[in-house]
Amino acid sequence: MRALTADGAQRPLRADARRNREKILGAAARLFAEQGLDAGMERIAAEAGVGSATLYRNFPSREALVEAVYRSELARLCDAAPALLAQGPPDEALRAWTRLFLDYVTAKYGMIDALRAIAATGGDPYGGSRERVRAAIASLMDACAAAGTIRTDIGPADLAAALEGIALTSAGAGHRRQAERLLDLTLDGLTVRRG
Repeated sequence: MRALTADGAQRPLRADARRNREKILGAAARLFAEQGLDAGMERIAAEAGVGSATLYRNFPSREALVEAVYRSELARLCDAAPALLAQGPPDEALRAWTRLFLDYVTAKYGMIDALRAIAATGGDPYGGSRERVRAAIASLMDACAAAGTIRTDIGPADLAAALEGIALTSAGAGHRRQAERLLDLTLDGLTVRRG
């Protein structure tokens, strides 16, 4: 991560500044998922264990924080695919990743009004999001296909559409168990039947 200097040049963040930034992003993601935009900036700072000045130094506006949280959650989701594949069988990695997808969507829903407002003013908070998510899905599905555990007639765009549909109907915090059942149903439908 980099910070801007007074003359507009970029410099790497110090380790403590990077930790504070990550704590703020984590606290904001949790509070936005729980409370939506009702989560106050002061509460986010307190939850992160930093002062208000630190929060505003990193994120001068609520919009800047919302966009950074969204991008952070997107990166966490997409970066998880290779890590999960390295930890165990591909079908288990895919199943675990779909749970992370629900976490990502739940956090995104808490910020959806602010993200739409940012987009309405010409910002592009979603730039490249769909492509990054589909690339993560493709890597997981390719590994599963190579292991012979999923059907190959269903592509990443199909699974992405199914995940988005589940998210639209039941990814809210109060519907988590239903969403997980629907994910299991979807993933079971991808499984290669032996015998």
